[in-house]
Amino acid sequence: MKRRSWPLLGILAFGYAFLYVPILLLILYSFNESRLVTVWSGFSTKWYGELLHNQQLLDAAWLSVRIAATNATVAVVLGTLAANALVRQGRFRGRTGFELLLMAPLVMPDVIIGLSLLLLFVAMQQTIGWPDGRGFTTIAIAHITFSMAYVAVVVRSRLAQMDGSLEEAAMDLGARPLGVYLQITLPLIAPALLSGWLLAFTLSLDDLVIASFVSGPGSTTLPMVVYSSVRMGVSPQINALATLIVLIVAIAVLIAGFTMRRGPNR
Repeated sequence: MKRRSWPLLGILAFGYAFLYVPILLLILYSFNESRLVTVWSGFSTKWYGELLHNQQLLDAAWLSVRIAATNATVAVVLGTLAANALVRQGRFRGRTGFELLLMAPLVMPDVIIGLSLLLLFVAMQQTIGWPDGRGFTTIAIAHITFSMAYVAVVVRSRLAQMDGSLEEAAMDLGARPLGVYLQITLPLIAPALLSGWLLAFTLSLDDLVIASFVSGPGSTTLPMVVYSSVRMGVSPQINALATLIVLIVAIAVLIAGFTMRRGPNR
């Protein structure tokens, strides 16, 4: 190994340590017996038991998961339709404006998105009486608004790189366009759809700013509960909850990686 590579390896090691050592310490202290999260007093799993009896955290986690799953599913459908329009339809009237509107949430601050959607929901409620209050529906709509832009970017790149000769061959053999899309195109872009779904799910589950604007009483998401709890001091239950989330995310990433690795070899 060349001597010049040692500084690069040192910088790389420092970067990984900076990112992952705090997470490892968080996981370690979730098994700490002491209520003080910075003082180790012995191994214990009691905070996981107390977490399972914390109804506020459990309700917020279940609400966040339902919102994230709804957001990810709808965002994949809308983002895929938008990506198909941009890749397959060529130049059409309004394409530039459509592309700008689609990509605007990628660069717009969350505060602006949250405030504008809050004003929109209030105006709609006063005008047509819907939505009736702010809660699951308004948070899901807000998350879909920005998540579909990320999904569209992922799916668009996959569609642009896809070999169109397979679809042309299927149509030459008499297959209908819908059948070609369902039986050939969708399986080929399935890894991108899965990646987009996971990305949209994570963005929704992680969102705090936008949800704070468009949520109402009784619709507190998990990031909102965690943020309010941390302001009063970090509880060992938060460490236990974060450890479970890291475990779930790691499993999801492994499944997604395995699925995408198998995709091209089929």
